[in-house]
Amino acid sequence: MIKGANVSLAALSEDVGSVIVALGWASPTGEGDADVSVLLLDANGKVRSDADFYFYNNPVAADGSVQLLGKTPTENGSEDRISFDLTAVPSGIERIVVAASRYRGARFGELDDVRVTLADSSGENLLRFTIDDADSVGAVIFGELYRRGTEWKFRAVGQGYDSGLAGLATDFGVDVDDAEETDTDAAVAVLEDTRDDEGGDPVAVPSPQATLEAVPAPRPPADDPAPRKSSARPRTAKKKITLPKVAVKTLAENDSWRQARLFPVSALKSDRDREMRATSVLLSVMAQVPEFGRRLTAAFGAPAGRMETFTEVSLPHGDTPRRPDGVIRVERAGKLWTALVETKTNGNPLKAEQVQAYMDIAARRRYEAVITLSNDVALEGTPLVDVKIDGRRKHKVALWHLSWAEVAHQAQMLLRHEGVGNAAHAWLLQELLHYLQHENSGCHGFQNMGSAWVPVRNGIDDETLCQGDPRALEVVESWERLIRQVCLRLGGELGQKVLPVQRTRRGTDPQARRGELADQLCRDGRLHAELRIEGTPGVLAIGADLRTGKLRTAMEIPAPEQGYPLSWAKRLVRRLAEAPADLHVETLVDGEAGGPRGTLERLRPEPGDMLPKDSRVRITGFRLSLFKGMGSGRGNAESGFIRSVDDAVQRFFSSVVVHLDGATPRRASVR
Repeated sequence: MIKGANVSLAALSEDVGSVIVALGWASPTGEGDADVSVLLLDANGKVRSDADFYFYNNPVAADGSVQLLGKTPTENGSEDRISFDLTAVPSGIERIVVAASRYRGARFGELDDVRVTLADSSGENLLRFTIDDADSVGAVIFGELYRRGTEWKFRAVGQGYDSGLAGLATDFGVDVDDAEETDTDAAVAVLEDTRDDEGGDPVAVPSPQATLEAVPAPRPPADDPAPRKSSARPRTAKKKITLPKVAVKTLAENDSWRQARLFPVSALKSDRDREMRATSVLLSVMAQVPEFGRRLTAAFGAPAGRMETFTEVSLPHGDTPRRPDGVIRVERAGKLWTALVETKTNGNPLKAEQVQAYMDIAARRRYEAVITLSNDVALEGTPLVDVKIDGRRKHKVALWHLSWAEVAHQAQMLLRHEGVGNAAHAWLLQELLHYLQHENSGCHGFQNMGSAWVPVRNGIDDETLCQGDPRALEVVESWERLIRQVCLRLGGELGQKVLPVQRTRRGTDPQARRGELADQLCRDGRLHAELRIEGTPGVLAIGADLRTGKLRTAMEIPAPEQGYPLSWAKRLVRRLAEAPADLHVETLVDGEAGGPRGTLERLRPEPGDMLPKDSRVRITGFRLSLFKGMGSGRGNAESGFIRSVDDAVQRFFSSVVVHLDGATPRRASVR
């Protein structure tokens, strides 16, 4: 689309009762980002109340008409998705404005490929609008959905605001509170610095009672006759739930007692038992906790409505009936949205012929989707299961995939950071999360680097691995899956967005990019990835050197804009007083030659050793690095590679990043 153009959604697809609008951008540095927002406007072009303003502090509409789904990584940046159930939008709403804003004085001109796309309920992209002239503005209206009679249309807007999100919101009648938070309001206890039973590194452990104490008040019912003016203006800083640091004392007589659980795992003996139990546990909690069920299904085009879930359903298919692991049905306004569910646990792969059969059944019965669920993590541009779609069929069936790690991530975000409707819902989510994380459940996410891992490592050691070897590509794909899972786990613990950074040319094919990385692995024997963690001063880099068997976690932080270099060095050493003594600190300077470097243990007495001898050399920043040995096994055992990467990232974040300036949840005020 071009700026100012409009189109009827009904002319593009028959499945536009619910749509997904995605706002995307790319950053040359991998660090650029923005926040999305949605405003529901009446016939006067204003919000009816502050409750019609949806952003990071108000991400979900009580009636299900709007839900901010969060960010997902793309090949060259990230994409923020919003689910709209257009059948649930109140009749008094004439327009829906979709916008995004940057923070900390950043501008949209610093980003590339600023765009908006819209997809129907089957996931098929219907339109795309690229904004080419967003230069010095801090907020942009990407587009708007608006009514014309009984149908919905989309208009490509591309209007910028120099005054940022605050100016945009106030123009549409939102009463913005841009006052600074007090220290008490801003205090967030996300992690507890505890140690495991064997005296290991600090690990993130939430208090077991944090959930029930942190549940916010229930939202008003969806059928509330009239929107009421909120007593408080929209808060300008992101809401966080403070977790108590002191665990509640247990009533058990000794440590051998185990708390009774709603979903026991001790009786699970076979893969079939695990699949049946995991499917039943998940689907039952989705039906009973609307916030959780809606969060998982909104991205698949499901409307907001009454959800029912079923297991072991028998459906006719030729001479032999098929029994999918589960069925999800959502009813709204007399219409049904139905998805078949196929589940795998314990690392078992999905079977293409099985999924194909369910796709055929869904198409014949006019179901909307097939959802696969396994420990594997889907990669962009690479389907986990290849199925054939009969183009002659008018009814389209969408195929979606969920990883168990993503399910656990969404439960963590609701349970530990965002809150749910009542204490019973919180308890159910807590029981679900305990079940998923139990070693016997089989729902542990990606846990195997694949059969190519050992041959590739051996080939690198003896220098026999050649470029073009398909096993190297398999290792690169496994590495990408692992990094995506690391992002999910760390983001769930922190309650912050953690995304992998893709530094690739715009339009690069995913498979071509992975092929280049595979050739690079053959040449230098290294795997590399970068994570962007919301609220931190830099990008966290992870490197695995398969030749030396070492993992390196690092972050580059920019030098302050004011002050003297010696003051910078002293302040950095003070900030890192609790960091490990073996932390490597390198001073970054202009030019090809590197600056001074050394361990924190050596630099603590003499911070001035971090400065170049030539005072005319300009210091651009500092690189902080930790090294550790990496596991040799392909799995997630104590000696496995996957466990070593997880531990390295956790240790670096909890012992280094949390001490840095700006390493706190972003004070995302409306600007």
